Amino acid sequence: MEVVKTNIEGVVILEPRVFHDERGYFFESFSEREFTEKVIDTHFVQDNESMSTRGVMRGLHYQRMPFTQSKLVRCVRGSVVDVAVDIRHGSPTYGQHVAVELSEDNHRMFFVPRGFAHGFAVLSDVAVFQYKCDNYYAPQSEGGISLLDNSLGISWPFDSAEAIMSPKDAVYKPLAESPIDFRYGDKLYEL
Repeated sequence: MEVVKTNIEGVVILEPRVFHDERGYFFESFSEREFTEKVIDTHFVQDNESMSTRGVMRGLHYQRMPFTQSKLVRCVRGSVVDVAVDIRHGSPTYGQHVAVELSEDNHRMFFVPRGFAHGFAVLSDVAVFQYKCDNYYAPQSEGGISLLDNSLGISWPFDSAEAIMSPKDAVYKPLAESPIDFRYGDKLYEL
């Protein structure tokens, strides 16, 4: 597994070694030992999967303290543009984002650390999206930021008028108006 650093510390793209032959391909999609050595020492406790159609946008989601969570995400069918936004007040990269295309063809994975909001937009007719979380879902702790917050500078792959969003995602406020309790320097992994 190759770890590709991004312009925001802690947010990384993972590129597995894929072995192709006449039968198809094989790759190791996750190794806790290798992930701990190369990325961060955390323990994933929940796996989730969603299926979405072209034009669907999900996010930008996060969980508040003390239920914050990291995500290791990948697209196993189709393709998406995946985004992580730094929402840690006082961070030198606060409000900045990393965007990456994840697809069934490139097999990339994307690590979104605690203290970041996460979302994606579907590029293909259908996308099956999987993610590992290092904390359990806590509905009382969920939060979100508007996918269409212009201050974030996210270049989504289609016009917002074409986007298909859940009613909840459609009413999230911009980052500047969101009640976020993350602070840069918080011990987010020692809860």
